[in-house]
Amino acid sequence: MDDSYDPPAQFGTAIGQLHDLVVKEVGHSHFGPDDYLPGLTVLLQSMDYDPQFSERGRRYAWGEVIGVLRSRAHAYKAMADNPGFDQHPISSPVVITGVPRTGTTALHRLMAVDTRFQGLQTWLLDSPMPRPPVDTWSEYPEFRKSVAALEARYAAAPQKRAAHHVAAEEVHECCMLLRQAFVSNILSCAWPSASYDAWWQCQDESAAYQHYAKCVQLIGSNEPDKRWLLKNPGHIDNLDLLFAVFPYARVIQTHRDPAKAIPSLVSLLMQLAPIMESPERAALRAPIMMRREVAKWSAAVERCEAVREHHQGQVMDVAHLEFHADPMGVLERIYDFIGWDIPDDTRAGFARRIEEKPELSHGVHRYSITDFGMTEDEAREPFADYIARYDLLEKRK
Repeated sequence: MDDSYDPPAQFGTAIGQLHDLVVKEVGHSHFGPDDYLPGLTVLLQSMDYDPQFSERGRRYAWGEVIGVLRSRAHAYKAMADNPGFDQHPISSPVVITGVPRTGTTALHRLMAVDTRFQGLQTWLLDSPMPRPPVDTWSEYPEFRKSVAALEARYAAAPQKRAAHHVAAEEVHECCMLLRQAFVSNILSCAWPSASYDAWWQCQDESAAYQHYAKCVQLIGSNEPDKRWLLKNPGHIDNLDLLFAVFPYARVIQTHRDPAKAIPSLVSLLMQLAPIMESPERAALRAPIMMRREVAKWSAAVERCEAVREHHQGQVMDVAHLEFHADPMGVLERIYDFIGWDIPDDTRAGFARRIEEKPELSHGVHRYSITDFGMTEDEAREPFADYIARYDLLEKRK
């Protein structure tokens, strides 16, 4: 998030100004297929109508939209500069998904210890290009810009480090590529955007997945035969589209009691709210977000289940409590599922990361479901079939 840009008086009429800013920065005027324009238009219009931005919030929101469009422009510039990047199909990627806050990030970063995988590093999601050798990353202005942007974000909201720490050099989520099509759930989360949210929920995300798959090919084009390790909670809502672009994917779906996972998600989503609007507005928004996320993800798990029936043998389940109780045992099951062994040096690397628990090094993420105007029973009710299917009822405090 970047607040260094002066926002326009009205967002909905600034689409030309937005493109001009990005063209000036990237030095390239090709944004790919124009299927992103309807979503961008609705998002900008929503920014005039839905939120009551603080002045700082207006600047942050404008900087965020510039950043997403700039990332798309970077991607298409790199595609033009690297003809043939898409000649190698993505074969049998390993994809981690599940309701947010069910352990997807911890599992993703643990498996990324295995250097036989390649992944989507945060800075390459900001500026898609063929991944250069790791020892040269600090020489790239795009890498340094991602580092500075993350530091600015944590300076604005320090509690985000404990909730969900992101580093420029670490693997991150596929949604950062998917949102470049401007048909994305995460564009409904940073500030109130009910009108965009209503529009988005009626859209087909096929074009977003096609863009995403091309970007994965682009980023991995220097090592086309190296196996991918990908992660995105939102894939459970579009598992059919994921299999459409990666037919031979091996999917790991994580599971956790929704009465624990969804409040954690809402707490994370709300951490920038007092910056975007007044604290009073943020307090009013929290219970709305809780109900929105319960409804969204309870519907997503059922859609996911229907798709899974057509991809027998391609999806493996991991329970949150099982992963925390026996992470090495879970890894053994996963590696059997994906058809790999675990070399001794990789096993030792896994053991070190499990012992170090780096996810806890930035503090404790504290929240309570009661902060969001809902009881645990209310949160679980729409997930009743899902909870029973995977035996997820968790009574531990």
